[in-house]
Amino acid sequence: MFPSLNEQMDVIRSGVHELLPEEELAQKIERSLKTQKPLHIKLGCDPSRPDLHLGHAVVLSKMRQFQDLGHLAILLIGDFTGMIGDPTGRSKTRPALTLEETRVNGQSYVEQATHVLSKDRLKLVYNSEWLGKMSFTDVVALTGKFTVAQMLERDDFSKRYKAGEPISIHEFLYPLAQGYDSVALEADVELGGTDQKFNLLVGRELQRAYGKEPQCILTMPILEGTDGIEKMSKSLGNYIGITDSPREMFGKTMSIPDALIARYFRYGAFASEAAIKQMETGLQDGSLHPRNAKVQTAMAIVARYHGEAAGQAAFDEFERMFVKKDLPDEIESIALAMEQPVMPIVDVMVLASLVPSKSEARRLIQGGGVSVDGERISDVGATADFGAERLLKVGKRKFLKIRQEA
Repeated sequence: MFPSLNEQMDVIRSGVHELLPEEELAQKIERSLKTQKPLHIKLGCDPSRPDLHLGHAVVLSKMRQFQDLGHLAILLIGDFTGMIGDPTGRSKTRPALTLEETRVNGQSYVEQATHVLSKDRLKLVYNSEWLGKMSFTDVVALTGKFTVAQMLERDDFSKRYKAGEPISIHEFLYPLAQGYDSVALEADVELGGTDQKFNLLVGRELQRAYGKEPQCILTMPILEGTDGIEKMSKSLGNYIGITDSPREMFGKTMSIPDALIARYFRYGAFASEAAIKQMETGLQDGSLHPRNAKVQTAMAIVARYHGEAAGQAAFDEFERMFVKKDLPDEIESIALAMEQPVMPIVDVMVLASLVPSKSEARRLIQGGGVSVDGERISDVGATADFGAERLLKVGKRKFLKIRQEA
């Protein structure tokens, strides 16, 4: 049922930022092999963010590897903890959600997550099932397992405390509640991004405090957005959604900086170690052109979510739109202050100084002289979503890449 210990450890180590403690995980796997029982692999999901992108998929893809090795993936929807709000990376208290809101968002999360995870060997749980039943006595007992000094070891709490920013007591309950989830589920391994390390370690300590075998923790790197600077985020417009169309996925991947190509091939496409090594070597010695490496990466990402045929079709369409249209090698890219990402194209043309007036913009559109991402615009009232970068062509020689300012 399960591959050998060495085979499993090779897969699990691949692309990991940190695996703690590795020797304990090896012991858990050895026991699993002897008993032929799968390990319980936990991933807690924050339902305040129902729209998933490749940044989220980095951890989901690692969880899928555990599934493929024969283990049980436990996708925990934090509907109860979502009412508290994860303070990770926050400089101020985040507004709480209702249980109904977290449930709706959680369902959306599950629907998208199964684009990565297999529905086999997958268990879905909601932490309101046990946290919602705890008495005040239970909560007091839980808080007694940790000190304020331990909480302030966490960077975001420490920075806010030193800066005089308010920290609500209920925010201290978030890592405790998340840690108690591991107690309730008897998790063998918990996954998360590098920014979740503190929370994962709390789970390990609480399991020990409640007489359970401590979980191992595995953290995955945070994937930069398509701008190559900030963490991938929908609010920053630098994301590639896992439900994006093949065309969107391919085009956004082709826009990433050259320095990110190998990282996207590793963490966006989850390519094999051999393929990654080959790409890195080719980019370093000049035998592989960055553009060709981007094409390979973009096709692999599209194929991962839409199938091989879609990857090839996205490439063919990209070639027709951007290569055979005699586009210049260098196209200026700008970010505009827009009230919302979806804007009338006429307004954006004026805002970007591509035309002097709306009447001129309408005239050009009516004459067939305006296109967005290679598609000619014929409706003067047409809109486009500039949350992602769009290529506007006005007339025969004006090209401009435009996106909403973060």
